[in-house]
Amino acid sequence: MLPSMDTILHDHCRLDPAKPIIVGVSGGPDSLCLMSVLRQAGYRLIVAHFNHKLRPEADIEANNVEQMAARFGLASVIEHADVRAYAEKEGLSLEDAARALRYRFLFQRARQQNAQAVAVGHTADDQVETVLMHFLRGAGLTGLKGMAYRTVLPTFDPEIPIVRPLLDVWREDTILYCATQGLRPHHDPSNQSVNFLRNRLRHLLIPTLETYNPRFREAVLRTAQSLAADHEILTTAADSAWGTCVVQESPGLIIFDTTALAGLAVGLRRNLVRRALEHIHPEAEVTYALLERASAFLADASQRQVDLMRGVRLLREADQIYVVSPEATLPFDRWPQIPEGVESLPLALPERLQLSGSWVLTAEKWNIPALAWEQIQENEDPFQVWLDADSIEGELFLRPRQEGDRFEPLGMGGHTQKLSDFFTNEKLAQRARDRWPLLCVGEKIAWIPGYQPAHSFRVTQSSRRILYFILTKVK
Repeated sequence: MLPSMDTILHDHCRLDPAKPIIVGVSGGPDSLCLMSVLRQAGYRLIVAHFNHKLRPEADIEANNVEQMAARFGLASVIEHADVRAYAEKEGLSLEDAARALRYRFLFQRARQQNAQAVAVGHTADDQVETVLMHFLRGAGLTGLKGMAYRTVLPTFDPEIPIVRPLLDVWREDTILYCATQGLRPHHDPSNQSVNFLRNRLRHLLIPTLETYNPRFREAVLRTAQSLAADHEILTTAADSAWGTCVVQESPGLIIFDTTALAGLAVGLRRNLVRRALEHIHPEAEVTYALLERASAFLADASQRQVDLMRGVRLLREADQIYVVSPEATLPFDRWPQIPEGVESLPLALPERLQLSGSWVLTAEKWNIPALAWEQIQENEDPFQVWLDADSIEGELFLRPRQEGDRFEPLGMGGHTQKLSDFFTNEKLAQRARDRWPLLCVGEKIAWIPGYQPAHSFRVTQSSRRILYFILTKVK
């Protein structure tokens, strides 16, 4: 009647008989079957029942579950809440509100009891209905593979998993099992109401589809199982790509390396974006349309920003792409910045000057012009520069930009341009510009670290006295 449960419980659900399990028991045949199977297999159980207060007989059913647990010598916890009021307050459907409150209760109890897992009685029929719901809403591989034997729901608990040992068991088999074991389940009349989407699938759509294929449910279940195996391959590839592409991961913020992300197949890029969004908003539904919008943004380097959902946005800055929530603070430490409140930092050579974000400016004199000239020809680091000391008249200092600043880019023969235009042409992130360090002599900008020296202060083959500057990020 039931498949061998030992392998499922041990290998697929990865349950330890020595550790307690919170088992959700509604009192229906599926949950009673689950409770009995786990009990007979020798697992330590705590029966948990959530009273939704949606039907007159709900209190009686809660009391029956409590008494039944006592007859079997099992501890039990019972809780209730006004699901209808919660749904109205949060703008949720009754189905979604009931699920949210029920799972919140189960995982809170699991945490309090130091349980290894929350076990629920989802069956093969539930799997078929779930896959169909995802299909109707438009889903990719993640949705069409259905539910897993064991998974973590970060919205409710980041560590304790939910397990579903009955995913290969049909609902009619749980009813038969209860009959043979002398268990008396109650039958929820709301399961017959077609006001709920899942019930409409169960009572209307699936019977219609079975007129085309009498074994339609088995076909959907086999498809979900096949896609679950394919999803494991994708997950392995995504794990590897995540390690390669993610520069920083913190609450409300994921930073990708643009070049590494661009080198991935489109499907893998979408998977990483989905994972980033689920990291920031675990409870949100990541739709196909949303991923298409993200993909279009990633493919168009001219776009700087796109809003995705709930204030979460994709932001492009130079060689990085941010997935950021409204509450997150974007990091500045990747850039050198003049500390807030400081308007000028004098330089006396030799010098070692601390800036924001662990950046340090080192300045010194070089006495061998030929060596400096050789180094300049080979230099590929825009954060180091050699300047002609004889061209510098006045004190050297660092400062942030000021209104009206102009710069004389190297190679422009003395012609100047607005500093704001220079930053725009170089695509420096807007938020990094106000406190970007500028090496100045009097009113002139001698060097913009990360870019180039001013033409008038460059070293030539006739230069005799050399000043050397390097800006580095100290780890």
